[in-house]
Amino acid sequence: MITPAPGNEEQDSKERIAHPFRSLSELVNYISGKSLSPVDTEDAGLEEAVPFPFLALVGQKEMKLALLLGLINPSVGGILLIGPRGTAKTTAVRSLLDLLPSVERSMCHYGCLPVDILAGGMDAVCPDCAKKFAENQPLTKPDRVRLIELPLNARLDDVIGGIDERVALHERQRIHRGILAQADLNLLYIDEINLLDNNIVDAILDAAAQGSYTVRRGPVSAIYRSRFVLIGSMNPEEGKLRPQILDRFGLRLVVRGLENIDERLEAYRRVQAYLTNPRQLGAQFAEVTNSISEEIQAARQHLPNVNLPDPIAHQAIHIIQKMGIDSLRAEITWFEAARAHTAADGRREVTVDDLRVVASMALRMRRSKYMLDYFTQQNDEEEEMKTLLSRIEN
Repeated sequence: MITPAPGNEEQDSKERIAHPFRSLSELVNYISGKSLSPVDTEDAGLEEAVPFPFLALVGQKEMKLALLLGLINPSVGGILLIGPRGTAKTTAVRSLLDLLPSVERSMCHYGCLPVDILAGGMDAVCPDCAKKFAENQPLTKPDRVRLIELPLNARLDDVIGGIDERVALHERQRIHRGILAQADLNLLYIDEINLLDNNIVDAILDAAAQGSYTVRRGPVSAIYRSRFVLIGSMNPEEGKLRPQILDRFGLRLVVRGLENIDERLEAYRRVQAYLTNPRQLGAQFAEVTNSISEEIQAARQHLPNVNLPDPIAHQAIHIIQKMGIDSLRAEITWFEAARAHTAADGRREVTVDDLRVVASMALRMRRSKYMLDYFTQQNDEEEEMKTLLSRIEN
């Protein structure tokens, strides 16, 4: 929690969350150079998969920073990891499990929330939830954000939902919740997203953009919420991503292999330690992991208090225009990522330095040579028409 110090508003705006790191970037760099203690050999036959510790990842500072920003502020609009095989893309996403924050989750099968009643009255929720609300009973409970993975062989019905065939044989037809509905208020991870069927990708992107979607199967229909952070990863050697899909990802990370010899050796040692005894490796990072998890939760709570000054925003938009970027998603992502960076640092006002830190991941791959050539051709045509029309005699 952020506890403002007594004083004027200007002093309050400089108040920071109490933590051992001066900035989120320092937090990301904290553990990379630390030597690990030897680990004992453990039986590999574990019933429960233990994730690789996020802070045990060596290097890849920009990728780690982007993933943390996505946890703090879902409005960054999704994260895309692009790079060759073996660069820890999937490992990094799965290692977020120990850092996931808490959210207020509906206890109703239909996902009813108190905000629905405030916006649309009692008719906006199911009868059971309306009764609970009238009796001052809670409709939500705190729950940890989950990581939902979409299998590459998933069918469209698996993703959006379909008729529950087992129920349909014995009672009234009912639509079962698909993966998108399960991903509500969670992280949805799609590995090798460039290989996913186009129909499924379109359904996911539409649901992510709207925050909800409707499933109709004959006379039966249902509306589900789908407010999630979309994380995708891909190897460009295996195929390109359609431009309309790429545009829906807010942060784009180019993940390259480690270039420093010492870092590569340290990465090998940590992988070896994880394979030897994953629980003991996790224990070496447990204290700092818990600390950072608390910082993420505090930053999420502080985020609504973060302000972006107009003069700084005007400068940033000028840069976007100079770069020839047409999509408004550029500034939305850039500004929201900067706000997340500011919130993690415990401040209340975005600075130019915050924008600089996240600029590359928010603005790269947004220019289109095709559209540039297209508009140039159209401008030439417009000028030619104006010239010809000026020669017409009155």
